[in-house]
This record gives sequence, structure tokens and C-alpha cells, in this order.
Amino acid sequence: MLNRAIVLLVLILIVAALATCQQQRINRAQSALAEARADLAASASLLRTIKARLDLARSEAKVITEYVDRVQVVRERGATIIKEVPVYVTAQADASCPVTAGFVRVHDAAAEGASLDGAPTDPDAPAPGVALSTVADTVVNNYTACHANAEQLIGLQAYVRELQAAQGDKVTSDP
Repeated sequence: MLNRAIVLLVLILIVAALATCQQQRINRAQSALAEARADLAASASLLRTIKARLDLARSEAKVITEYVDRVQVVRERGATIIKEVPVYVTAQADASCPVTAGFVRVHDAAAEGASLDGAPTDPDAPAPGVALSTVADTVVNNYTACHANAEQLIGLQAYVRELQAAQGDKVTSDP
């Protein structure tokens, strides 16, 4: 009977030791699983970040290309119009329609964003060396620059919308 008790006790100790070993293996496996899940979550987050940056880079390239193309078209149109100035504003028009000093002063102040300080000195006098065709050239150049600036602003607005979309921000519509 004592032998049976000893054998039973040894068997119980062996089963307890095996159960302890098995529990340690389970604990290590659960720990490795938790670590793998954390690595997977970090990798998924990194992947989302990389995809967002890639989308942003693609949208930047698209917006820049569209902006450059539109500005090039604006400048080409301006250059074409400038070539046509002598056809539409002839030498006869230059001779028959003198540009006044007052007009030149007002135009230059507006172009510079300056105020018209001081009293005008004979605003009706012809401006020396300024022909009507020169005014037409200047106006075309100014409007071309204005349209190029407008295209730049449109491009920047598109870039901001793409940036907001890539970052998942709320995109607001144009007013």
C-alpha cells in the first residue's frame, strides 16, 4: 500500500510538473501572439502612413503638372495677343490717339498699388514716348500676369484640397 501511495504521489508530481511546463509554453505562446499582434498593428499603421504619403506625392505631382500646363497656356495666349497688338492698334491709332500724362500716372499708380499723391501737372498733356500700342502691350502683359496668378491660386487651392483629403481632414468647398 505504501508503494501504491508513493507511485500515486510520484504520478501526481509528474502530472503537476507536466501541467506547469505546458502552462509556461501556453504563456510564452500568448505573449508571442500579443507581440505579433502589436507588430502587425504597427506595420498596418506604417503602411497607412506610407500610402497616404504616396497619395500626397501623386497629388502634388498632378497639381503641379496641371498648374504648369495652365500657366503655360495663359502665357502663350498673352504672347499671341501681344503679337496681334500692331494689327489692332495701328500706327495711325498711335498718331491719332495720344496717351495723356494723367492716364500714364493713374495707370502706373494702379499697377504699383501706390496712391496718387500731389497735384497733377497738366494731366491732358501727351506723355512723351508712350504710344497707344505701348499701353495695349502693357495692359496685355498685366492681364496675362493676372491670369497666371489666378491659375497659381487655383493650383494652390487644389493642392490644399488634395492635402486635406490625403490627411483625412474635412474638405471644405469653395465659397
